[in-house]
Amino acid sequence: MSKHEPPAFEQRMLDELTIRDERSFRHVELYADLKEVLRRAAYSFRVLPKSPTPRADRALLINLTFWGADAGGDVLIDEYIDADVVAHAAWHHLAARAMAGAAGTRPSVKGLFLGEAVASAFDVYLVGRLLGHAPQSTFLETQVPAMADAADAAGLGEDEFEQMLQGIAADPDRAFADLRELLFDATTALFACQSPEEAHAALAAFDAHRFTSLLHRYELSNWVLYARAYGDARTDDPRPRAVDHALREAKVSLDWLAEQWIDTALSYRNIGGGGGAGGVVGAPSGAPTL
Repeated sequence: MSKHEPPAFEQRMLDELTIRDERSFRHVELYADLKEVLRRAAYSFRVLPKSPTPRADRALLINLTFWGADAGGDVLIDEYIDADVVAHAAWHHLAARAMAGAAGTRPSVKGLFLGEAVASAFDVYLVGRLLGHAPQSTFLETQVPAMADAADAAGLGEDEFEQMLQGIAADPDRAFADLRELLFDATTALFACQSPEEAHAALAAFDAHRFTSLLHRYELSNWVLYARAYGDARTDDPRPRAVDHALREAKVSLDWLAEQWIDTALSYRNIGGGGGAGGVVGAPSGAPTL
């Protein structure tokens, strides 16, 4: 038995935090809606115990290891949060709400992959929306170089990367849709692999995709390992595949998500009580089930 209990993380609601770089997102309509989703859900974030030297690296490690939406929100080092993290957390919350099972059950593997694919692909959508509109954004200052590093490691030249950015800026909605599909398909394929050779073949199958050079930017090994440890692969939950199919068929997949997930969440008050992503918002009679 441990002699000392670990220090508890403090809980902070969104309105108790200072959001950095939010002005850069003021023209992105979906951002305001995603922020409101977290407010109405009484979603809480966790803050590391006070320390003379806040450890951003430690918070990052914890977030990469415990990224399930029912874990209580992203871990922060203080009462500051970046605007893109707000959006990312909101998408996780909405995915958990849409994929929720019975109390005490594990989330489905495909449900985990779907939620993370949506949340991660939205970053590329934001890059497209901010390029040319908010060039001083700290989000762009971190995201674009990270994308460039991943592309360079995959053998993409500078001119080709610039063309990629131009394509993202020209049609952010299409960029979101394409990357979401890639992330979902790649993680689903990797999860099924039983050997390095199978994994190599699975990844090679996506070599022709427009965003294949960004694939390793998203820590897919962490997704797969987390799903193997905490996901339910035995139950065939049809909902993730149904949503994935609907998104592929939609003219604008983000419009589908806005209508089916965001608008539904904002159309009634949080009657489930409690904070954090684990509290599923109670759906009214006749609400969409996807």
